[in-house]
Amino acid sequence: MKLELKKDPTLKDFQDYIALMVRERGFDDQTTSDVFMKFLEESGEMAKAAKHASKEIMKDKTRDHEEIDSEIADVFIYLLDIANRFEVDLEQAFREKEKINQDRTWAK
Repeated sequence: MKLELKKDPTLKDFQDYIALMVRERGFDDQTTSDVFMKFLEESGEMAKAAKHASKEIMKDKTRDHEEIDSEIADVFIYLLDIANRFEVDLEQAFREKEKINQDRTWAK
Protein backbone atom coordinates (compact mmCIF):
# COMPACT_ATOMS: atom_id res chain seq x y z
CA MET A 1 0.00 0.00 0.00
CA LYS A 2 1.37 3.40 -0.97
CA LEU A 3 0.71 6.07 1.62
CA GLU A 4 -0.58 9.33 0.24
CA LEU A 5 -1.35 12.49 2.12
CA LYS A 6 -4.31 14.47 0.83
CA LYS A 7 -3.66 17.72 -0.96
CA ASP A 8 -4.33 20.56 1.51
CA PRO A 9 -4.52 18.18 4.50
CA THR A 10 -6.15 19.04 7.80
CA LEU A 11 -4.43 18.29 11.08
CA LYS A 12 -6.71 15.23 11.37
CA ASP A 13 -5.48 14.08 7.94
CA PHE A 14 -1.89 14.31 9.20
CA GLN A 15 -2.78 12.30 12.32
CA ASP A 16 -4.55 9.64 10.21
CA TYR A 17 -1.59 9.47 7.81
CA ILE A 18 0.87 8.98 10.69
CA ALA A 19 -1.33 6.25 12.20
CA LEU A 20 -1.23 4.36 8.89
CA MET A 21 2.48 5.06 8.39
CA VAL A 22 3.34 3.72 11.85
CA ARG A 23 1.47 0.48 11.15
CA GLU A 24 2.78 0.09 7.59
CA ARG A 25 6.42 0.62 8.56
CA GLY A 26 6.21 -1.64 11.62
CA PHE A 27 6.68 1.06 14.24
CA ASP A 28 3.47 0.12 16.05
CA ASP A 29 5.37 -2.33 18.26
CA GLN A 30 7.38 0.52 19.79
CA THR A 31 6.33 1.54 23.27
CA THR A 32 5.02 5.02 23.94
CA SER A 33 8.14 5.59 26.04
CA ASP A 34 10.31 4.68 23.03
CA VAL A 35 8.41 7.12 20.83
CA PHE A 36 8.63 9.84 23.45
CA MET A 37 12.40 9.35 23.70
CA LYS A 38 12.66 9.65 19.90
CA PHE A 39 10.54 12.82 20.11
CA LEU A 40 13.01 14.26 22.63
CA GLU A 41 15.98 13.22 20.49
CA GLU A 42 14.47 14.87 17.42
CA SER A 43 13.65 17.97 19.50
CA GLY A 44 17.35 18.20 20.38
CA GLU A 45 18.29 17.85 16.72
CA MET A 46 15.77 20.58 15.87
CA ALA A 47 17.34 22.84 18.51
CA LYS A 48 20.79 22.15 17.07
CA ALA A 49 19.57 22.90 13.55
CA ALA A 50 17.91 26.12 14.78
CA LYS A 51 21.17 27.12 16.44
CA HIS A 52 23.05 26.57 13.18
CA ALA A 53 20.39 28.43 11.21
CA SER A 54 20.47 31.40 13.57
CA LYS A 55 22.55 34.37 12.50
CA GLU A 56 22.71 35.57 16.11
CA ILE A 57 24.60 32.61 17.59
CA MET A 58 28.32 31.99 17.06
CA LYS A 59 29.02 28.56 15.62
CA ASP A 60 31.66 26.44 13.95
CA LYS A 61 31.25 27.25 10.25
CA THR A 62 33.23 24.16 9.22
CA ARG A 63 30.55 21.75 10.49
CA ASP A 64 27.71 20.44 8.39
CA HIS A 65 24.36 21.97 9.31
CA GLU A 66 21.15 20.04 9.80
CA GLU A 67 18.22 21.32 7.80
CA ILE A 68 15.83 23.05 10.18
CA ASP A 69 12.76 22.22 8.10
CA SER A 70 13.58 18.51 8.12
CA GLU A 71 14.14 18.47 11.88
CA ILE A 72 10.89 20.33 12.54
CA ALA A 73 9.10 17.77 10.36
CA ASP A 74 10.63 14.93 12.41
CA VAL A 75 9.39 16.53 15.64
CA PHE A 76 5.93 16.97 14.08
CA ILE A 77 5.82 13.30 13.03
CA TYR A 78 6.68 12.07 16.52
CA LEU A 79 4.25 14.54 18.12
CA LEU A 80 1.45 13.21 15.92
CA ASP A 81 2.40 9.62 16.78
CA ILE A 82 2.31 10.42 20.51
CA ALA A 83 -1.07 12.18 20.13
CA ASN A 84 -2.43 9.12 18.32
CA ARG A 85 -1.16 6.75 21.00
CA PHE A 86 -3.07 8.74 23.63
CA GLU A 87 -6.09 9.12 21.33
CA VAL A 88 -5.78 12.90 21.39
CA ASP A 89 -7.48 14.82 18.61
CA LEU A 90 -4.71 17.38 18.26
CA GLU A 91 -6.86 19.96 16.49
CA GLN A 92 -9.53 19.80 19.18
CA ALA A 93 -6.89 19.91 21.93
CA PHE A 94 -5.27 22.92 20.26
CA ARG A 95 -8.58 24.78 19.98
CA GLU A 96 -9.46 24.08 23.62
CA LYS A 97 -6.02 25.14 24.84
CA GLU A 98 -6.10 28.30 22.73
CA LYS A 99 -9.44 29.30 24.33
CA ILE A 100 -7.71 29.08 27.71
CA ASN A 101 -4.66 30.98 26.46
CA GLN A 102 -6.79 33.78 24.98
CA ASP A 103 -8.18 34.53 28.44
CA ARG A 104 -4.74 34.77 30.06
CA THR A 105 -2.87 37.99 30.65
CA TRP A 106 0.49 37.91 28.91
CA ALA A 107 3.39 40.15 29.88
CA LYS A 108 7.14 40.42 29.41
